[in-house]
Amino acid sequence: MSIAVQSKPSRLAPAALWVVRGLLAVVFLAAGGAKLYGVPMLVEEFQHIGLGQWFRYLTGMLEVLGACLLLVPPLGAFGAVVLSCVMIGATITHLFVIGGSPVPALVLLAFNALVIFVKRSDIAAVLSGRPR
Repeated sequence: MSIAVQSKPSRLAPAALWVVRGLLAVVFLAAGGAKLYGVPMLVEEFQHIGLGQWFRYLTGMLEVLGACLLLVPPLGAFGAVVLSCVMIGATITHLFVIGGSPVPALVLLAFNALVIFVKRSDIAAVLSGRPR
């Protein structure tokens, strides 16, 4: 006969996830803000991409939107999805268009994927139409 011992859930995991979400939000607010502000280096980089400056504005808006969504508890996973799509595009752009290292984009993609994985029940709840 075995006795199952139920341990108290750790408070560390939710706190760690909030730290990750907060850091991601800061990074993407800064990056998106720089794109929207028109930092000369970014204007030149997006010119090199060849899609026009509208694409810089779109990318900046998606980064700011995703960062804001990360900080709203029921929408954090959706923010991470938006930002993951941006980072997939950034990785592809670095590999095939502008050069440079795709590692920063891949690291940010990995942290966003972690948020998506941990908060996947929030996505499932919204997609199924059931309340959380």
